[in-house]
Amino acid sequence: MASPKTDAPDLRQRILDTSEALLESDGVAALSMREVARRAGVTHQAPYHHFADREAVLAELVTRGFDDLARRLARANERADPADPRATVLGSSSAYVGFAIDHPGAFRVMFRPDLCDAARFPAAKEAGERAYGELLRLVGLLHGEAAADATLASVYWSVVHGLACLIVDGPLGWGAGGARERRALMKTTLERCADLMLLPRAAVGQSRPSPSRRSP
Repeated sequence: MASPKTDAPDLRQRILDTSEALLESDGVAALSMREVARRAGVTHQAPYHHFADREAVLAELVTRGFDDLARRLARANERADPADPRATVLGSSSAYVGFAIDHPGAFRVMFRPDLCDAARFPAAKEAGERAYGELLRLVGLLHGEAAADATLASVYWSVVHGLACLIVDGPLGWGAGGARERRALMKTTLERCADLMLLPRAAVGQSRPSPSRRSP
């Protein structure tokens, strides 16, 4: 086993990259400081020069994940076209689900307070709040700033988060193959979701029979 210096500039990054790959391949139960060190090709004590324990590693992955997600959502919001709400919805939702497809290991732990206590790691909490802020920004772009409240944001969040989970770890992803197939599934599903979510209220009402037309 190689034993690079514990203060090598890239060692911290190697530990994080190895940890994320381990989460992706074997799940959080397999993540231990010893196993990370083994897979990174360093001594068992080397990770402790950068991280106090396993939770500290997870907290950094959570922070890194939310930072990336916030950047993706911000880019989507910056490209938003007020005249094309469908494209705006697709851009932001694709950024969210696409992140989960690209980083399934990190995605699996980002919403698990039992694994990473944000109260202990303010950076992780702040990164999560930035990502949530971009969600509120999206709702404001689509419905006006007055409508950008937590309830409406939760509707959009539920759709994209649910789809991400179903593709990454659920039945939608089981037969989808690799990332390319999963992205194709994401695209077709989100296109249909956008159509339904932006359906005019009048059309929704017309799609349902009135009480007077219902059979006894």
